[in-house]
Amino acid sequence: MTLRNAYVTDELEAIYDQTVDFVTKEVIPHGEVWEEAGKVPRDVLRKMGDLGMFGLRVPEEHGGLGMGPLASATFAEALGASTFAGFDVTVLVHTDMAGPHLLNSGSPGQLAEWVPKMLSGEAILSIGVTEPDAGSDVAGMRSTAVKDGDGWRINGTKTFITNGVYGEMTIVAAKTNPDSRYGITMFLVPAGTEGFSVAKKLSKHGWLCSDTAELVLDDVWVSDDQVLGTVHRGFYETMRNFQNERMVIIAEGVGAAQAAIDTTNEYVYERKAFGGRLSDLGAIRQRMAMNQAKIDAVRAAVYHAAWMCEQSADGIPSEAAVKAMSGVKAFGAEAINQVMYDCLQFHGGMGYMRETAIERMYRDARIIPIGGGATEVMLEEVAKRSYGMD
Repeated sequence: MTLRNAYVTDELEAIYDQTVDFVTKEVIPHGEVWEEAGKVPRDVLRKMGDLGMFGLRVPEEHGGLGMGPLASATFAEALGASTFAGFDVTVLVHTDMAGPHLLNSGSPGQLAEWVPKMLSGEAILSIGVTEPDAGSDVAGMRSTAVKDGDGWRINGTKTFITNGVYGEMTIVAAKTNPDSRYGITMFLVPAGTEGFSVAKKLSKHGWLCSDTAELVLDDVWVSDDQVLGTVHRGFYETMRNFQNERMVIIAEGVGAAQAAIDTTNEYVYERKAFGGRLSDLGAIRQRMAMNQAKIDAVRAAVYHAAWMCEQSADGIPSEAAVKAMSGVKAFGAEAINQVMYDCLQFHGGMGYMRETAIERMYRDARIIPIGGGATEVMLEEVAKRSYGMD
């Protein structure tokens, strides 16, 4: 890794290099098989656990490195070099979308039970918030949990849940206070719990080697010990991690876009056409130069926003950090997709073939302006903080 901004320390550089080395050796040679299977093998995830790759954000007292958002941004960007975003998101949902909820809100007993399994890869986590009628609008969810003896009875449906098919534990959000739009509570629901089932393994446009589920909770009973955090405060606990989700999605996209640029530059330099090389054409050479400039700008912005989140008190991003991260999620997602479009275009007919990495990467990138907060929602987050809107 070349030192590219003021935030990249020797420690972060080592994380980047280790991760790129891992995906080069352990992911790229096998990813096509995983795409066909629609699943990342557990052995590769456990191998990551053995190397300590799941512990960047886990506090030292629980066996991790206790690092901050910049470590997650670095790790996510390095994962993007795999060119298999389905693999990347399998890992990032575990480490940076579901895992932080456990780490931020878990009781001593919950942390003792689940964190060692999370670190080793024995238990892969998922986060069950999204529903058929509630995506970015978390407060609009319809799943309910009603007090029942020394526990809770949960009913509802969750959809688009990454790691939901094969994962060992899902953090489920459900309405517990019908009198409040924001009266939501989080619960730890292990796979195999009675009434908790995978209704459907979803077939996707991209991210093919990640498993994505529609989950049904049919009279699922969980004990009070499985309440994660404070009853009725789950909405706010969920919001606390949204900037982290947005950050790793964009950082992973930066890594993938850089891989696409590097691959395309190599292709157009070698491809003979019109008595020379494709790279001799100014239209191609200059557009690829502009694409590099775009990705350099997105990279700088996401690392700066990550740094802002790292300065926030008690791990809760400031309003300025939310504005910055929402902005980079919005423009970064669009820029990444524009870059992928050009890279496929400059591969010509081969770019349209399933046998090429760029075809897969182009498909995989389309989710970036949707997942973790749609572009339109992100722009509203920026607007509210620009004009003092309620």
